[in-house]
Amino acid sequence: MTLDLIIAIIATACAAISIAALTLSIPVSSARRIGTATVMAAWFFVAVTLAATGAVSPDGLGTPRLGVAVLLPIVAIAFLTPRIAVLRNALYNIPISVLIGVNALRVFGYFFIIHYDAGRLPAPFAPSAGWGDVLAGIFAVPVAILVAREAAGWRPIAFLWTLFAIVDLILAIGFGVTSAYDSPFRIFSGGPDTGMMSELPMFLIPGFLVPLFVLTHIAVFVRLAKAPNGVRNDSSAPAAV
Repeated sequence: MTLDLIIAIIATACAAISIAALTLSIPVSSARRIGTATVMAAWFFVAVTLAATGAVSPDGLGTPRLGVAVLLPIVAIAFLTPRIAVLRNALYNIPISVLIGVNALRVFGYFFIIHYDAGRLPAPFAPSAGWGDVLAGIFAVPVAILVAREAAGWRPIAFLWTLFAIVDLILAIGFGVTSAYDSPFRIFSGGPDTGMMSELPMFLIPGFLVPLFVLTHIAVFVRLAKAPNGVRNDSSAPAAV
């Protein structure tokens, strides 16, 4: 079994687990959960299609559109959340422990290190993205447990972990853009570039998993700001429908 096939299987499994964990935690009807999961699965399918057709490859739309693929879902969901009930319920009612816990899947970022050692991905992108993801993933589980138990000091611990986790993703995006050979912002050269991130299976990471994880971090920040006395929000949270 080749490394690319292993990554494809694991990335798809991570997407499926994340979708299931998040949608099953939304306090809405089963029909709405299924609808939400369907939309997220469609997003994953679009990411697969973009990479499979070469639409985001250097010979296609290239690095600028790769950035759009990462940022567009984040912007779209941030815009739609105040306007769609199921998204509001997700923001305010998915347990913070679940929002943090799904990030345990980021331990598979070690594949960045494997590709770096094989000379297929450059520094500082691969070491930063790889080790950052591994650390975020390892600590996601104990932090999620502390939050679920509302142990002493859980709020600052959750905040610090979330801050580290989102900064890691921002750095990875930045290093990726500044390492791509077709990028107008290229800084790092002289070795492999990040072109393989626009191809399957690696595009599943920036095309789906990265924006999904960023959204979980944003949701945690919002919840920590609006729920000072507990894991769930106060009475201002929208009612489940």
